[in-house]
Amino acid sequence: MMHDFWFLMGMGTVVAFVLFALTWLLSLKLNNFSFVDVTWSYALAVMAPLYAWLGGGFTERKIIAVTMGVLWSVRLGTYLLIRVKGHHPHEDVRYAVLREKWKDGLAKNFFFFFQAQALLIVLLAVPVLLACLNPAPKLNLIEMGGAIVWLIGLSGEALSDAQMKRFKADPASKGKVCQVGLWRYSRHPNYFFESVVWWGFWLFACGSPWGWATVYAPALILYFLLRVTGIPLTEECAVKSKGDSYREYQRTTSAFVPWPPKK
Repeated sequence: MMHDFWFLMGMGTVVAFVLFALTWLLSLKLNNFSFVDVTWSYALAVMAPLYAWLGGGFTERKIIAVTMGVLWSVRLGTYLLIRVKGHHPHEDVRYAVLREKWKDGLAKNFFFFFQAQALLIVLLAVPVLLACLNPAPKLNLIEMGGAIVWLIGLSGEALSDAQMKRFKADPASKGKVCQVGLWRYSRHPNYFFESVVWWGFWLFACGSPWGWATVYAPALILYFLLRVTGIPLTEECAVKSKGDSYREYQRTTSAFVPWPPKK
């Protein structure tokens, strides 16, 4: 199994590096580096079927693992693609900041940044890879539980994204803070449920040998959401654009875990 693991890990790494290199070329041509987010999301929809096709695991488990990977990937990737195309040629603020920081050697620095994103998705895809290699001929309870947790996360994230999309589409919402649906109980319900998705992936992997070791995957996602490119940057931009109304939202509403708002 270890030989197959490293072989497929290598295959997935090559595929990811090629996908992100092509995205880097496209981003240079369009002068918009936001497309890296789209490729990061779609990459698992390419890698998961590859792992299932070449992996020697139990067919039913492979089907569930691939379904989980592809559905998450296609939903988020398509959502981000529509958003990036809608904002094009404007660039996400994160990449505008990096563009200014890396203006000396811009193309080279972004190439390595894109390849770092490729490596990240390869590491995050390991739970799916391990499930596709597991030959045990029966699903166990922890795998079923993981699939349920994943489904809750995916459904919650899709619902929160849809609620925000409807809010922004209403002309009367311009300049206001979204506090409808799940956004009444969390300032970032989409991030919370994205985290839940990855805990579901991890739990599903725990039914396979060494699956428990992939706990780094949801931990990394949680770290990025809470400390790096998720909540901190989003809130900084929201305060700049909405001012005191968003500060009041911060005072009364949970940042991450959905919770009844303070009075």
